[in-house]
Amino acid sequence: MVTHEWSFGPPAVLAFAGGVGGAKLALGFSLCLSPDDLVICVNTGDDETFHGLHVSPDLDTMMYTLSGLYNQETGWGLAGDTFTALEMLGKFGVDAWFNLGDRDFATHIRRTQLLTEGKTLSEVTAELNRSLGVFHGIIPMSDDPVKTVLTTDEGELPMQRYFVGHRAEPKVSEVRYVGVETAAASPGLQDALTRAGMLVLCPSNPYLSLGPILALPGVRQRMRAFSGKKVCVSPIVGGEAVTGPAGKIMVELGKQVSCVEVARGYRDICDVFVMDDQDQALASEIEEMGIIPLVTSTIMNSEEDKIALAGEILALAD
Repeated sequence: MVTHEWSFGPPAVLAFAGGVGGAKLALGFSLCLSPDDLVICVNTGDDETFHGLHVSPDLDTMMYTLSGLYNQETGWGLAGDTFTALEMLGKFGVDAWFNLGDRDFATHIRRTQLLTEGKTLSEVTAELNRSLGVFHGIIPMSDDPVKTVLTTDEGELPMQRYFVGHRAEPKVSEVRYVGVETAAASPGLQDALTRAGMLVLCPSNPYLSLGPILALPGVRQRMRAFSGKKVCVSPIVGGEAVTGPAGKIMVELGKQVSCVEVARGYRDICDVFVMDDQDQALASEIEEMGIIPLVTSTIMNSEEDKIALAGEILALAD
């Protein structure tokens, strides 16, 4: 049992996240904060329908991580999962390019059942998390469909087809969030933006994980006007992405692969920029933007690393 070291008026932290890096820091926060003190807003631009089922990869990565059921080697999926259902689908001639484990299938079956009954994605997400013993608030960015689509040298590719099906190899020239103009921020996100004491952009891909959230109508404007501390944790360390294709996409979009470039993209919604010790020499460039740099270890290999980084960020509230 973890003793909560921090206690604030609820919710203390609204964290924005997607992917493995975001889930790591969110786990650190969850081990420092009570359920009342933390809300995690998760990207749903990756959501897809596979085999007739609604799959929410980032929501599931977050749920599995906080429940302790996640595959620690990959950072996603369930530990010890098997893939016999996928193998059987292959025998039927189905193109089963997207890995879904047998136990993972149960999550998507149940989500689809509940959505079919008329529940919103927010309601379904809360029910699934409670069932797995996760009581910290994990909320989707929106209950409306938004699809991240990449324009590449191999055509228009939805995010999962690009990332998994094509192994992030095609050259990217544009990233779009289809449907975002008519989507609304989820009720949980709207409420947390009103009541939170601190906003944290987790070390997630700026284009594929956080971009869809920030593109929702009104969200970035409300973040600009937010009166509490606004913190961003860089997903770029030592000139490359810690995980995933963020660095590759930055190069292809004509940007420098640097934590400074990340800070530049968030300068209107960031007071404190958390950067790794490896990039200490770049701290002065962050300061020149009017952002306070916090140089520390941001690589989260162990549970202790995750708690330590979360603790340093929470200390900024003082």
